[in-house]
Parts: sequence; C-alpha cells; structure tokens
Amino acid sequence: KNSVKAMEKELITCSLQGKEKAALKRSQIFQVPGGKDLETKVIVVLGKEGMGKSILVQKICQDWSNGEFSQFEFVFSFDCKQISLPEKRYSLKDLLLEFFVKPQEGSKEIFEYILQNPAKVLLVFDGFEGLHDHENFPRCLASQPEKDLCNIKDLLSGLIQKKILNGCTLLLTARPKDKVYQYVSKVDKTIEMAGFSPQQRELYITKYFKGLPYCDNALKLIKEREYLFSHCYSPVMCRFVCFLCEMVLEMGDKSLPSTLTTVFLKFVQQKIIPMQTDVTAVQNQESLSTLARLAWCLGEKHQSAMKSDLLPSKEVKEFALKYGFFLPFAFPKHSDTGEEEFGSTFSDFVIQNFLGALHLMLAEEIKDKSLTKYLSFPSKKKKPYNWLDLVPRFLAGLLFLQDDPYFCSLSNKDVKQSAKKQKTLLKYIRRLQINELCPERLLELLHCIYEAQSDYLFQHVALRLQPDLSFLGIILTPPDVHVLHSILKWSRKEFSLDLRNSRIDMQGLKDLAGLKNVASFRASLSDTVRLWKSLEQTKDYELLRASTEKFVLDPFKAKTMKDISDLSDLVEMQERMISCVQDASGCSSYEIPAIKNLRKLEFALGPVCGLRGFLKLVEILAAFPSLQHLDLDALSENGIGDEGAKSLSEVFPTLTSLETLNLSQNKITDVGAEKLATALPSLYSLKTLSLYNNSICDFGAENLAKVLPEMASLRVLDVQYNKITGVGAQQLTESLRKCPHIKNLVMWNPTIPYGVLEHLQQLDSRISV
Repeated sequence: KNSVKAMEKELITCSLQGKEKAALKRSQIFQVPGGKDLETKVIVVLGKEGMGKSILVQKICQDWSNGEFSQFEFVFSFDCKQISLPEKRYSLKDLLLEFFVKPQEGSKEIFEYILQNPAKVLLVFDGFEGLHDHENFPRCLASQPEKDLCNIKDLLSGLIQKKILNGCTLLLTARPKDKVYQYVSKVDKTIEMAGFSPQQRELYITKYFKGLPYCDNALKLIKEREYLFSHCYSPVMCRFVCFLCEMVLEMGDKSLPSTLTTVFLKFVQQKIIPMQTDVTAVQNQESLSTLARLAWCLGEKHQSAMKSDLLPSKEVKEFALKYGFFLPFAFPKHSDTGEEEFGSTFSDFVIQNFLGALHLMLAEEIKDKSLTKYLSFPSKKKKPYNWLDLVPRFLAGLLFLQDDPYFCSLSNKDVKQSAKKQKTLLKYIRRLQINELCPERLLELLHCIYEAQSDYLFQHVALRLQPDLSFLGIILTPPDVHVLHSILKWSRKEFSLDLRNSRIDMQGLKDLAGLKNVASFRASLSDTVRLWKSLEQTKDYELLRASTEKFVLDPFKAKTMKDISDLSDLVEMQERMISCVQDASGCSSYEIPAIKNLRKLEFALGPVCGLRGFLKLVEILAAFPSLQHLDLDALSENGIGDEGAKSLSEVFPTLTSLETLNLSQNKITDVGAEKLATALPSLYSLKTLSLYNNSICDFGAENLAKVLPEMASLRVLDVQYNKITGVGAQQLTESLRKCPHIKNLVMWNPTIPYGVLEHLQQLDSRISV
C-alpha cells in the first residue's frame, strides 16, 4: 500500500494566467530556458492541499540519490511547517548542516564549499504557505545572513532576494491561492500538480486493495458514491476513502457515507471507539475536544506544527500520537547546549480542518450568533476568516449531524446548543444574496449545502441561482463539478454556463453539458472537441448532437497558436459530424451551431506568431458563414504584413457576411494594399474598413481610391497614421465624390500638409482629421 502513495501524477507547466498547459516529466523540472547560471533560480510547484507536492519532493530527493539531477552536488529539503515556528532562529549553516544533516567532520570546509559553489546547491522548501500569513514577506535585514541567527522567514527572504547563496536553485511548493508571487519578486518557472484522472483513481483504488478478498467490491462501493469518488482526484483524499472503505468492508457493511463530514466522523470513530472502554470514553472525549481547540488555534496562526512541550498535557499528547492525529519530529540539537527538542504536527491537513470544525461545534464560548463569521462566503471582497479552508464545509455537515450516534459518541456536549447553531446557519443562508456571490464563494456555499444534505437548503439555493453562471478562469475540481451538477438538477430554470479556463475534466464537462436545463455552455475549444470525439467513439450520438447544439463560441478571441489549432480542430470536427449525423438520421448535411453562428473573431497573437497563426486562420475562415466582425488590431501588434494581407484577400469572396474588417497596426505596405484593394469589392456586406497605423503610401491610396465606388456597402474607411501624402489624399477625396454611400473617411497622416488636409475637408465634410 505504501507504494501506492508514490504513484506517478501528472505535472503541468502553466502560464501565470493558467491558460496553457503541457505535461512535464520530473527530469524536466529544473530546465529553465534562458536562465542565467550566476543567478538564483526560483521554481514554484503549485497544488491544492493533498495533491502530492510532498511526495513529489520525496521523489526528487530519491531521484537525486540515484544519480539523476547531477547538476546538484547538494540537495537540502525542508518541511516548512516544521522550521517555521516563530521562536526558532537559524543561521544558514545551522539550517543546512545542523537541521538537515550533521556531517561527522569537516562542517566548516563543507559550508565554505557550498558558499563558493552555489550553482551546485538545490534548496527545497515544501509548504511555502507555512512561512507566511496575510502580512508582507519581510526584507532580509541581517548584515551577515550566512552567519547571523534569524527566523526562517528572514533567511528565506535573503535567499529569494539573492543576498544569500546567490546562484543556487530554490524549489518552493505552495497552494495555488496563497499568492506566492507577492512574496517572490521573480519566478523562473511555475509548475502545477494535476490530480488523478478517473482512470488513475481506479488504478490507485485497485492497487490499494490488491490481494484482499474484497478487492472488486471496494472499487464498486466507492464509485457508487460519486461525490466521494470525485474527491479521490486528490491523492490524500483517495487514501482516506480507501482506508474507510477497508474498515466498512471488514465490518460487513454494504455502503459508504455520502459526504466528507460523515466520512471523517466515521474515520475518527473507527480509530477511537474499538479500543476504548467506558472509563476511557470520557477521557477520549476530553482529549479530542482539547485537540480540536488546538487545531483551530494553530489554524488561526496559519500553523499546523508546534513544540511538543507546549502541548496542554501528557494525556493529550499520548492520545494524539496513539490515534495518529499527530506526527512527531525532531529539531536539531543546539550547538551550545546539546539539548534535543521535539515538535508535533498534524498528520494531515484534512484532519486539522475536521478537528477545527469540531471545535467550533463543541466550544461553549463560541455562541451561535458569532458562528457565521467563520464561514467563507460573506462577500466578494472579504477574505475567508481562517486558513483552514475546509472548515466551513465540515462545520455545515456537523451542524446537521447533531443527532448522529457517531457524533454523540465523540462529545458529551449539550445537543440544544448544537440545535441553536444549526438554526443560526439556516437563518444566515436564507438572508444571503446568493445571486451576488462571486464564483468562488458560490462554489463554497454549494459545498456547504451538499455537506449539510438538507433538501430545504438545496431547494432554497437552486431557486436563487442566476441563469447566467460564469466560472471563467475559476479552477473547477471534480468535487466542485459534482456539487454544481447536483444543485443545477434541483432547479427548474434554464442555465447558461461559462466554463472557459476552468480546467474542468472531460467527465465533468460531459455531465454539465448533458443536463437538460443547461441551455448553452462555453468551454475551452480543446476540451469541447475532445469530449465530442469521445462521444463519437462511444457512438453516443444523442448527447453528441445535444452538446453541439448547446455549445457557444461567439465572440472568440485567439491569443495563442493553440487557439488557432483548436479552432481548426473544431472545423475539422464539423466534417466528421456530418458523417455521424448522416449515419444516425440520414441527413446529408450538418452545421455545428457554434461555427454557423460565430459573428465576431478577434486575432491577437502578437508579432512573434502573428503571421504564422494568421496564415493558418485564413485557411478556415470560409467555414464561418455568419462572420460579421474580423478584428486584427492588437496592442502587441500582430504584424501580418503584406503576405497576410494577400492571403486574406484571396478568401474575401467567401466572407459574404463580413461587415467590419480591422487591419490596423499590421505593417501593411502599398504591396498589401494593392492586393486588398483588388479583392475588396467582393465583400458585399462590408461597412467598416480600418487600415489605421500601417505603412501605406500614395500608390496604396491610389488603389483604394479606384475601388471605393464599387464598394456600395462601405460606410467608414480609416487610413490615418499611414504614409500618405497630399497626392494620395487628393485621389481619395476625388474618389469620395463618386461614393455618396460613404459617411466617414478618417485620413489624418503626418505626411499630409495640414493646409492640404484642411482644404480637402472643406471640399468634403465627410473627411475627418
């Protein structure tokens, strides 16, 4: 079973916006393109709690010990929660050669070698969020940071600011939402941990139960609880669910709990109850209550570890270690006293969250009216109250489990007090302006409602959801999708969903798109096409057609080459759809509505990929019969030039609906203007043409002037900020006389004498300067 924990998980390299992703091997983690050898490199690994960041760190250390990552002669790995206690102070030498490993001899020489060869050193800080709270990260104030004693924040600050060991490599792991970038000025590479796919979840569960008599039943049992199975995308949660399933099967039960709260309630109960007597039951309840208070108090300080001698009592310490709530660790011996100190840390982040919620339930000093401030969905601006972000979900679940025998066995508290707290929660949710919640807060509310398993709350929230739900740029995990799917099913409204850049998995997209009351949805093109190809392979033509009918593309903005490739795949998919629909219904033609109805297309790839991407785009433009607005004006300038203009002009006859063409700032010269002018009359619907800020001279102006009378639909022409002189301006003005349909000609150019332009404007008031 231990080998299961080290299962390979996909790593993803992502841009800061998280809009592109690519699989990454462990051997590629430290490859930083363009990195300077003499400067410290900072690599950040992001991942939600329980996604396997610590396992990755262990694998990196193991790989290094087996001869990989040979660029490093020294690798030092630190668990931030163990070294971040405020009372602990270190010098760099203490941290490396006392805390991590103490050489039997030659410490001074080894440390001097490290200082002289920083490029050969890798420093790993696992759990960077354990080193900061809501305050700013400190500046390194130590005058001799290598030798001076300072807390770990100051020491790490010196490393990041390159005042200490400049040239080393820093690997930081952190949660995505902890805003590493406000503490680290420059990140050379960002990597994000991806969770288990449904197939990997099944593989993990199968390996966990391999060799046990109920191996086949276990997977079936877990998959029957779709909500629990969705949580198994997280390796840590998958382990918990497997452990509980093992206990349930051994006891002869035939079903698993339905929520996270009931899972952890049973998890705690399974650990404690079988070994206790009537005498120890009360003592265990008291120890658990004390441990819960400790979990909450540490969470408020953004901590999960403490010095062992600060634990309230010997009984609590033994209780926590005996039942696996705590794990012990050792601090380095003090060089002056030789004394060894020990610390204790919660064995898991989920355990600390559950115990924190249990404290809020049981603590008499926390009155029912003050309970709502610990929930994390109050407003768009207000930050969550506590670092323990699963507490609101567990709290909502516990409030609706007050009569549960398992819960009662853990507490001797007054049930009436719990009932008051439940009423407070109900009243609070009734007063919430649900339609004003931002997407993150809405999802948090849905999780809390799901944990409560209250039909009344489900119906209450479902009735108040907005018909247009946008999760644009919000990462949707499998559990997020499950609770969203559950609440949408309760509603009688029709919904429009925006799921772009949400990294929703294919199963989640399939489930949401398949809901009858989801009338339309937007999602990333690659995910949508992948879903359709999957449905085509499984011959699920009914859902395939339904999801294509609902998919919305308009307006579409292409920012990367991948966007262009995805758009090409969509067009190609339409060709495949024709044969699918023909097989299913006998109809010989089919148009994907998203392609048929695309009206506005923006192109903003910038100068590096602009021409290459545009030439690929031109190949598929004819597939969009309703395209009205083609915008190639980008702040970074696409620079399609004359070659791009030529290619575009060749497909003008197919763009029968085009009304606005914006070719501003694209380095088009007279050559490109001539090609455009020749083909422009074939754009029968064109109303606005912008050639602003190009390099068109008098020859180009002359060619445009020739075709203006033939462009009967044109209303606005913008040729300002080119290189047209008075000669070209005169030709355009003369042509304008033959074009009563044109309402505005924007013609200011620095190369046209002001007097000439003023005179032309007096001749024709439609000329703008």
